[in-house]
Amino acid sequence: MKYLIRLDDVCETMGWNKWLRIETMFDSYGIKPLIAVIPHNEDPMQKIDPPNPNYWQWLKKVELKGWEIGLHGYNHVYQTKEGGINPIHNRSEFAGVPLEVQKEKIKKGITKLNSMGFSPKIFVAPSHTFDRNTLEALKSESTIRIISDTMALNPYKQDDFVFIPQQVGAVRNIPVPGIYTFCYHPNTMTETDFLNLEHFLSNHKRKFIAFNQLKLNNVKSKSLIDKLLALSYFKFRAIFR
Repeated sequence: MKYLIRLDDVCETMGWNKWLRIETMFDSYGIKPLIAVIPHNEDPMQKIDPPNPNYWQWLKKVELKGWEIGLHGYNHVYQTKEGGINPIHNRSEFAGVPLEVQKEKIKKGITKLNSMGFSPKIFVAPSHTFDRNTLEALKSESTIRIISDTMALNPYKQDDFVFIPQQVGAVRNIPVPGIYTFCYHPNTMTETDFLNLEHFLSNHKRKFIAFNQLKLNNVKSKSLIDKLLALSYFKFRAIFR
């Protein structure tokens, strides 16, 4: 098995002490994550520190290290209580939103990142929620054809997109073969979270790869096992939600 790490909610007003701490940690273990960038943050929950005037320079610095830049919606403001085709939560910036509105969001997000020198290849939906209109908007307004999300053991291709599953929150050793993405939100990480993450990396760093090391050219459609896994997972979540 191989492990990936995704870090959500990158923006000018993120909690800089925590992000710089995780950057130092990752550098020491050679970890190169996918970072989900909010192009135009309007979410009060992500306004932790004052806007950092060196934000875009920092973002370019970590990209040059091999960190993957992902498009994390547009403004990170939830507009519906829908879960779409990946119902991890009942809230969304995209799921249930009209196609033309979604197109405008994607267009604005891409334009903003392009203007600052970034060309994201991966889409990361806030709260993991999106729908088929989101895929249509991405096709229409961007060149992005990779999604970080959904439940499966390995990447798969569907609707002209490659999906890199995001299955787990905090790091843990997984005995079943596959490619697993751990998802962290550094802005809300506790001291225990940092200590547990570093302990795991010190013991398992050789299992981690960068997103650009994934071989995605010949990805196949979703397997029956992955379909059953996703069905079981979301039924379980629905029962205990």
